Order: sequence, then structure tokens, then C-alpha cells
Amino acid sequence: MIFGLSVAEFEDLSLKFLLSGLIAYMFFIIWNVARVSRAGRYGTIWLFLVMGLGMFGFMAKELIIKLLGL
Repeated sequence: MIFGLSVAEFEDLSLKFLLSGLIAYMFFIIWNVARVSRAGRYGTIWLFLVMGLGMFGFMAKELIIKLLGL
């Protein structure tokens, strides 16, 4: 038991929180790339759209799993 949680519960919580932090950091990196490269408004939108789709796909997969009850 870690902090009153089973190992599986601790791993599940850690994955969700740390992965959320990683996704937030990746959004910061995309914003920084857009700023440094002077991408402009439309370039920034495209950067977030294209580079953010992979992260959105991962989050959508988790949501679909929850909705289907698997």
C-alpha cells in the first residue's frame, strides 16, 4: 500500500497526473515553437492543430474506452 492506495491504483493515478503534466508541457513547447519561429496567427493555429492531434487522439481513446465500459 502506497499512501493508502494499492499499487494498481497508485499507478493509474500517477499515469493520469504525470501524463496530463506532459501534455501541458507539450502545449507549451508548441506555443514556444510558434513564438520563436514567428509563425503568426494562422501558423500558430496550424501548429497547434497538427501537433496537437496526436495528444487529442490519446485523450479521445481514453474517453471512448470509458464510454464503452471496457
